[in-house]
Amino acid sequence: MAKGLLINLDRCTGCDSCIVACKLENRLPLGSFYNKVIAIGPTGTFPDVEKYWLPSQCQQCENPQCVAVCPTGASYRDPETGYVLIDKDKCIGCQYCLYGCPYGVRQMDEEHGVAQKCTLCSQITADGSDVPACVHNCNCGARFFGDYDDPESDVCREMAKYPEECIHALPDPGNAKPLTRYILSPKFASWKELI
Repeated sequence: MAKGLLINLDRCTGCDSCIVACKLENRLPLGSFYNKVIAIGPTGTFPDVEKYWLPSQCQQCENPQCVAVCPTGASYRDPETGYVLIDKDKCIGCQYCLYGCPYGVRQMDEEHGVAQKCTLCSQITADGSDVPACVHNCNCGARFFGDYDDPESDVCREMAKYPEECIHALPDPGNAKPLTRYILSPKFASWKELI
C-alpha cells in the first residue's frame, strides 16, 4: 500500500485553503504549518509569462531520510497505513529529522520540544473512511488522496487522464523516492526543478 497525495497544479489557484484546513484539523498554533503553497514565477517575458502554485508538505517518501537519521525510532513508517509518522513519546527534539528531510517540511513544536509534520491526517484517514482535511477542503478540486498501487483509487484515476510528461515529482537529491505527485500541463506552465 502506497497512500499519498496527488495535486493537480492545472487547477490550483494558490488560495491557501489547504493550509487553513490543515491548521484547523491539526490545531496548529500561529507560525506552525504542516504544508505551504509556494508561488513559482512569474517567469518569462511579456506576453509569454508563466506562474503556478506548488503546495509542499511531507512527500511520504518510499525511503524517508527522516526515518534513516532518527536515533530513537521516533520517525517511522507505520506498518498498517504506510504513512511516515512521528512518535512524539520517543522524540528527543534532536532535530536530525528536520535536517535529514530534503524538502524542509518538518518543524519543531517549540512548546513540547518535538518534531512535527503532515501526517496525512492519520487521525481521520487511517481507517480508510475519509480524506485529509486539505483534500476535503480544496476549493478548486486540485487535491487527491489514495493508494498509488490501486488503479481504481482517486490518485490513479486522475493521473490516468494526463500524459506522462504532465506528471511530476519534487527532485530527489538522494534516494528518498518522494511519493507525492503533481500534475502540470505545459499549456499552463513549465515544471521547474525546485525544492
